[in-house]
Amino acid sequence: YGSLSMSQELNFAQKQAWNLARTLMMPVILFRVDDNEYGVLPADDLEDDEVEALFEYCPYTGGRPVH
Repeated sequence: YGSLSMSQELNFAQKQAWNLARTLMMPVILFRVDDNEYGVLPADDLEDDEVEALFEYCPYTGGRPVH
């Protein structure tokens, strides 16, 4: 296994977030934890000031940047 570049990690995280939104059938937020780590939470569970939100994925309308 080789290491992934930051853009590859973000691309992977985005695909996982979209899949989770479609599985849960609810909006999820993709956020940055550290420089190279990402996380996903249901949009209703995320406080705005907790993390750096990057994208929102809605199973009905797709993804969009938060900013």
